Amino acid sequence: MVKSYKVVFDTVFKEVGKVIVGQEELLEQVMISIMCDSNALLEGYPGLAKTLAVRTLSEVLDLKFSRIQNTPDLMPSDITGTYIITEKSGKRDFEFQPGPIFANIVLADEINRATPKSQSALLEAMQEKQVTVGNSTYKLDPPFFVLATQNPIEQEGTYPLPEAQADRFLLKIKAGYPTPEQELKIVDKYAEVLVEQKLKKLLSKAQLIHLQQITRQMPIANDVKRKVINLINATRTRKEIMQYGASPRASIGLILASKARALLKGRNHVSSEDVSMMAYPILRHRVILNFEAERKGMSVDDAIGELLKRTK
Repeated sequence: MVKSYKVVFDTVFKEVGKVIVGQEELLEQVMISIMCDSNALLEGYPGLAKTLAVRTLSEVLDLKFSRIQNTPDLMPSDITGTYIITEKSGKRDFEFQPGPIFANIVLADEINRATPKSQSALLEAMQEKQVTVGNSTYKLDPPFFVLATQNPIEQEGTYPLPEAQADRFLLKIKAGYPTPEQELKIVDKYAEVLVEQKLKKLLSKAQLIHLQQITRQMPIANDVKRKVINLINATRTRKEIMQYGASPRASIGLILASKARALLKGRNHVSSEDVSMMAYPILRHRVILNFEAERKGMSVDDAIGELLKRTK
């Protein structure tokens, strides 16, 4: 039965591959985030197809997609929507005009360019799956995900995400450069005559919600669960590397993401390898290195790798 789910995922990635060349890890981790009914933060240099990947995936999954381009003058009402005056039969009334947050997949492009007030407008939607405008609260249609992107270079005029808000994202996914072979395929595909790809809609909303339920039911052995707890605890106790460790939200997230990866790979249980692979996107935005580790030129991923080596 589990193998049949793997066929579904393989078909989805093959269909997305008609538009996106490479970025297998990014697509896999975005799919894991969706299966966990959670939000993801995508970090990468401009032009690496982050937006295109998310838009294509939403099309294949038959989900309503909207994009918010974050700028310093973006207002919270530009995200949530606002009340407008309408006139019917000579009577004036206030009518709610929904904003771009009312979709299934919301892509918040360059989230660190928006002011903290506008960033916080996304928080309620991300955590509570609802939006409050004035005195009214509006539920968002399930499934609902926020996938935010940020650029790791230009830091001028940006408002870095506070730790409390970054913690709301299940994964921090890094978009890497393509290999020379992949780049040649990209050039062939997009620098010559463009052929519009007709994508098939392979999953319905109901099937996606069913997959989210199956993900949570994946078996995980006690020793693998213990490995997760020991790893998260090591981020708090290894003071020679970490200044601040991860919260219990990271433990829940790592177990859930490992379950999703096991299902995606067609296995009927969570392995130690799933935990090791998912530790990076789960922890890289939840821990802060100390000065000594930074002085040695250690990156956050290096530190996570070091902790994984020492964790049984």
